[in-house]
Amino acid sequence: MSLYPDYFFDLSEYRHKSLFKPNKFVWLALNELSKYLETLFLGKIEVEVPVGTFLIDSHLISIGKGTVIEPGAYIKGPCYIGENCTIRHGAYIRGNFLAGDNCVIGHDTEVKNAIFLNHVHAAHFAYVGDSILGNDVNLGAGTKCANLKLDNQQVVLYYQNKNIETGLKKIGAVIGDRTQIGCNSVTNPGTFIGQDVLCYPCLNIGGIIDSQSIVKGDVILSIKKRMQK
Repeated sequence: MSLYPDYFFDLSEYRHKSLFKPNKFVWLALNELSKYLETLFLGKIEVEVPVGTFLIDSHLISIGKGTVIEPGAYIKGPCYIGENCTIRHGAYIRGNFLAGDNCVIGHDTEVKNAIFLNHVHAAHFAYVGDSILGNDVNLGAGTKCANLKLDNQQVVLYYQNKNIETGLKKIGAVIGDRTQIGCNSVTNPGTFIGQDVLCYPCLNIGGIIDSQSIVKGDVILSIKKRMQK
């Protein structure tokens, strides 16, 4: 395992691949996101925006062809949303956000300072802060990518028997291609999950998880007969 972008993502079809630097820690792309968005000449909205949608700083928002915006969505710039995405009613995009193509941001999903590759689904009641989600990642309903430690200190990773300072107080999750997170799960600040990982529902997930893993909890259900009145 490595902490470089190519371990987590296939960037060959991603139009924003230059945001990621080979042989550099993958989370450094979050540091460059604001500057990268400035290079995209934002303000190009190529779809009809329905009445009831809230566009804040629309000159800093770009939305690609084929994307569907539902009434009631809130989108704040700077923000770049690719082609053929769906932004559902009640979606809350707080700025500094970059999405590839064919992504879904659903009702009551909140995103900020985040990068989505292609075909990312955060379709139901999710929070995605300071995180990077790979191709075909699916967040089950109620997933929360927590991004700030309770002590407000820098996020430090334990990797290959040593501590690595991220330099960031806010960093959520990096989730590799085709990984699925079960419903009502929480990823702790500084969670790194490889490709093709299955995380069962209702988990508290943290640390560094290798590709092609299955993550399950140890809870055993106890089912007993009810006492008759």
